[in-house]
Amino acid sequence: MTTALKGVILAGGTGSRLHPLTQITNKHLLPIYDRPMISWAIEALVNAGVQELMLVTGGTHAGEFFRLLGNGHEHGVDRLFYAYQEKPGGIAEALGLAERFGRGGPIVVMLADNVVEQSLAPAVDKFKAQEGGARILLARIDEPEHLRHLGVPDLQEGRVVNILEKPDDPPSEYAVTGIYFYDEQVWDVIPTLEPSGRGELEITDVNNWYVAQGTMEYDVLDGFWGDAGESIDAYYEVNDYVRANGANKGEAWSTASR
Repeated sequence: MTTALKGVILAGGTGSRLHPLTQITNKHLLPIYDRPMISWAIEALVNAGVQELMLVTGGTHAGEFFRLLGNGHEHGVDRLFYAYQEKPGGIAEALGLAERFGRGGPIVVMLADNVVEQSLAPAVDKFKAQEGGARILLARIDEPEHLRHLGVPDLQEGRVVNILEKPDDPPSEYAVTGIYFYDEQVWDVIPTLEPSGRGELEITDVNNWYVAQGTMEYDVLDGFWGDAGESIDAYYEVNDYVRANGANKGEAWSTASR
């Protein structure tokens, strides 16, 4: 892929799992150690060489992101765009709002409550070397009970053959993190999706479309990965880890990748 990789950061949602911390603010503006949560996602993408970003948010506190980030220059962003999701409709619907920004080349999508220990640069390089398709980042989770609340890939002979959402019997020890790479086909896939049982367009359905095409690749993250929006306990676990160890460090990367 020769076209520059653009980044989409999704920072919407109601934050109900972090209530009452989110009663008067968007969860992605809550602090993780010494800065707002959203800052870690921006830093992760900028450090990986992504220079143009779109932030998708919603709700009554959307304007606070503009007050915090402005044109993005202080955060190392060359060009920062904004999109507004009028009501919660799922991650895939939120991503669809970035079509005019992202169409024409590859994109990396990051949910703003994801925090990683190591640099995303190696994954960016591997995706650029792909001949189209998609790439997801996985994290090893040792507790089956935790996996039952996440998206879990079924891995066969080094390939993703299916992704199951909140499976009763997890088919692997890996969780799908909220970091996804897509080629331009993603904009044609999203309009074909049907709402799930909770009335939302699911990003897992997008990923499984690429799986069905045989064009889904993956990497396994080295080091810590946390979803700070998963629960109150997870939020403080991420806080404690970042305070003690930092985030977005170096370029160490697992060799267990495709």
